Amino acid sequence: MSLVDRYVAPRFQKLLHGNVVGLRGEERAEFARAMAADARSITDHELGLLFDSDWRDQITAAWLAGLSHRTQYRDRIGEKLLASEVTYAGQGFCLALARFSTRDDAWRLVAYLSHYLPQSACRYDQTWALGALMHLDARLDTREAQRFIGAGGLWKRWAAALPPQQQDPEHHHMFFNDVYSFSEECVP
Repeated sequence: MSLVDRYVAPRFQKLLHGNVVGLRGEERAEFARAMAADARSITDHELGLLFDSDWRDQITAAWLAGLSHRTQYRDRIGEKLLASEVTYAGQGFCLALARFSTRDDAWRLVAYLSHYLPQSACRYDQTWALGALMHLDARLDTREAQRFIGAGGLWKRWAAALPPQQQDPEHHHMFFNDVYSFSEECVP
C-alpha cells in the first residue's frame, strides 16, 4: 500500500479547513483513533517523503508530526510555512507548531504573519497562523499576537477584505482552539 493510500487519501479531506471540527459521535471518535494510530505508526522516513510531496501529503504529514510531537520537524515546518509554496498545507503547519507549543514555535508564526500580513493581496494561511499564535499566547502566557491585532497592528488592514465576522481575531482564535481540541482527542 502506498503512503498516499495509507495515510493521506483517507485523512486529508477531514483535515483540510479544519473539517474535523464538524465531525460528531462515532465518526469523530473513529477518526481520532485512526489519526492516533497513524501518528504512532508512520516512520520518520515516511514523514519525510510526505513533506516532500503535494499539499495533501504535507497537510497530513504536519498533523501526524504534530500529533506524535516530532519536534525534529520544527525547522522544516517553519520553513515550509514561511515559503508558502503549496496551498492549504500551512493549515497543518500551524497545527503542528501549536502542538509543539514552545516560544520557538510562536516565533515561527510571528515570522509568517510579519511577512504575509503586509501583503494584503496574499490570502494564504494568515487566519490559521493568527489563531495558532493566539492559542500559543494563551498556553505560554505571552502576548505575541498583540503586535498584529493591537492598535496599529497589521491584522485590521489585511482582514478588511474578509466578511465582517471573520475580521475579528477572536473568531480565528476560537476556531483554532476547536481544531486543537480535536488534536487533543487524538493524542493528549
